[in-house]
Amino acid sequence: MARSALLNVMVQAAMKAGRSLSRDFGEVQNLQVSMKGPGDYVSQADRKAEEIVFAELSKARPGYAFLMEERGAVEGEDDQHRWIVDPLDGTTNFLHGIPIFSVSIALERQGQIVAGVVYNPAMDELYTAERGGGAFMNDRRLRVAGRTKLTDAVIGCGVPHLGRGQHGNFLIELRNVMAEVSGVRRLGSAALDLAYVAAGRMDGFWETGLSAWDVAAGTLLIREAGGFVSDMDGGQEMLEAGSIVAGNEIIQRALLKTVKKPLASR
Repeated sequence: MARSALLNVMVQAAMKAGRSLSRDFGEVQNLQVSMKGPGDYVSQADRKAEEIVFAELSKARPGYAFLMEERGAVEGEDDQHRWIVDPLDGTTNFLHGIPIFSVSIALERQGQIVAGVVYNPAMDELYTAERGGGAFMNDRRLRVAGRTKLTDAVIGCGVPHLGRGQHGNFLIELRNVMAEVSGVRRLGSAALDLAYVAAGRMDGFWETGLSAWDVAAGTLLIREAGGFVSDMDGGQEMLEAGSIVAGNEIIQRALLKTVKKPLASR
């Protein structure tokens, strides 16, 4: 596949950060961990990966703005472009030695996501997409799964934990989905969940309580793989609303209807 100069910059930044994470992952028991909030850990590895991504992207495009998990919003001279970065999505997995975590980088141009990279260094899986150019995993073209019935589908989700989300609402959503599908999975990295939907490994995904950096790159991956995404209200405010429902056209629509069943019918 041919990549643009911008996508090459993103890939290089993600893979360099990924190599740093891989080294730290091999010594995960020696990491010094600090508490950032209830059930939400931040490590030296996380901060180091973000510094690498920030330095690489700033060097390549010095005027672009940033939105990063640890650093927050960083203004740039170019108000048309913004990098949206999660240097370690799946921090809890990482700190527990579970090899399901990723570096996620998206480029937003005039309010639209135009390029995205999700990299899992533990499995050396690189997911890339550019608007209008398709989605790929290690240079293999991706396509969302073709299943059209929820009864045949495996659906991914995020599970709210200590200090996060509306547990009661999620249990209602989960009950509705469990009754309709072949299986439910929770990986622990929303960026990889969305990449898996783009790759056809899972048929759909839903989650609330997300941040923009969790979904920006994955949203483009799914669209470029022929899939559909919306927020929980059926709109296109995923980054702002912090919620997402994804799948192929039929599964996405059916999943959205299932998780949003009226209270009276639950």
